[in-house]
Amino acid sequence: MSDRGSDTRKTYHHGNLRQALVDATLSLIEEKGPQGFTLAETARAAGVSPAAPYRHFAGREELIEEVARQGFELFGKRLDAAFDGGRPSPLSAFFATGQAYLDFARSNPGFYVAMFESGVSIAGNPELAAAGDRAMSVLVRAAELLAERLPPESRPPAVMVANHIWALSHGVVELFSRGTPGGRAAYSADEMLESGAMIYLRGLGLIAP
Repeated sequence: MSDRGSDTRKTYHHGNLRQALVDATLSLIEEKGPQGFTLAETARAAGVSPAAPYRHFAGREELIEEVARQGFELFGKRLDAAFDGGRPSPLSAFFATGQAYLDFARSNPGFYVAMFESGVSIAGNPELAAAGDRAMSVLVRAAELLAERLPPESRPPAVMVANHIWALSHGVVELFSRGTPGGRAAYSADEMLESGAMIYLRGLGLIAP
């Protein structure tokens, strides 16, 4: 289960039906996957009538989008805290951010699946897109800080570096953190991400050979 720390029925009884439905959806995603339940099941899990979700959401997909948005908000905060303004050094902060990515995926599987594996249209939801952009901006800042040691004309595009590291991190989560064949490798997911990122950054000249 995720570390969101909220109780669905208690939340609803305090009058926050919208968040109660989000919490119920998050639990169902963790249990059954993003396509494994209906909106009626969400209402039942939240302890409300089948019609109640429609007071706040047009349908199940819109509800999953809200779970993804909240996930990206939490994700961005975790990345930013790990980056810590580039302290104690740009490289250590960069790797701390990557570690935070893996830690988030482990501790918040429901959010992670809603964000990356549910098929929601991020571009079609402005609030969701903004939350995703805020999370990405942490990696962009980390890449910019690493590149400051290079002459301006030799610096790789920070957005490109951020996207490559994001893709590498996601691949490590999928292959090495979920009990798939890659998960039985002799090295951990954390070691895989760090070594892969090190090779990539050296290839770009962002860290010394």
